[in-house]
Amino acid sequence: MWREIVFWLCAAGSVITGVAVFRVDSMARATFALLASFLFAAGTVLLVDLTYLGVLVILMMIMEMVIMVVFMLMYMMNPAGLMPMTMVHNQKGSLAIAIGTFAVLATGIYLIDWPTSSAPQPEDPTMALGEALMGPKMLMMIVLGLALFATIVATVVLATHRGRYDRYGDRLDRDRPDDPVRGGVGR
Repeated sequence: MWREIVFWLCAAGSVITGVAVFRVDSMARATFALLASFLFAAGTVLLVDLTYLGVLVILMMIMEMVIMVVFMLMYMMNPAGLMPMTMVHNQKGSLAIAIGTFAVLATGIYLIDWPTSSAPQPEDPTMALGEALMGPKMLMMIVLGLALFATIVATVVLATHRGRYDRYGDRLDRDRPDDPVRGGVGR
C-alpha cells in the first residue's frame, strides 16, 4: 500500500517539476527543476527494487545537472543564469508537437499487442540487469569509471592556480600568508 502512495507522489512530483522546467524564468531554476524531475523518476525505479539502477540515475543526474549549472555560470552572459528569460521558443508550434506526440504515444499504449512472457522472474532483478547490460565487461567498466574519476580530479588539481595552503609556504611554516592582494587574514 505504501509503495502505491510513494509511486503516485513520485509520479506527480516528476510531472509537476517537469512542467516547472518550462514555466520558470531562468536557466538555473530550470536546471534544478529538471534535476528534481529526474530524482522523482529515479524514486519510481527504486520502488520496483532496481536499487542499482535507481541509485545510478540519482548519482548521474545530480552530477550532470551540477556540471550543467557550472558551465552556465561560466559561459552565459546572464549572471548566474538567474535573469528572467523565456525558456520556450515557438510556443504554439512546440505545444502542437507535444500534444501530438503525447496523443500518438498514449494511443500506442492501448493499440499495441504487448508481448507476455512465461519465463520465470529472476531472483535478483538488479543482478540480472547488470549482467544483461555489462556481461563479461563489468571489470573493464569499473576500471574505466575509476580512470575517468581520476582524470576529473587530476584536471581540477592541475587547473587550480594554487592550492589552499600554498600561501603558507611548502612546509606551512610561514606565520603570515603570502597573499597576492593586500588584506585578508588579520584585518
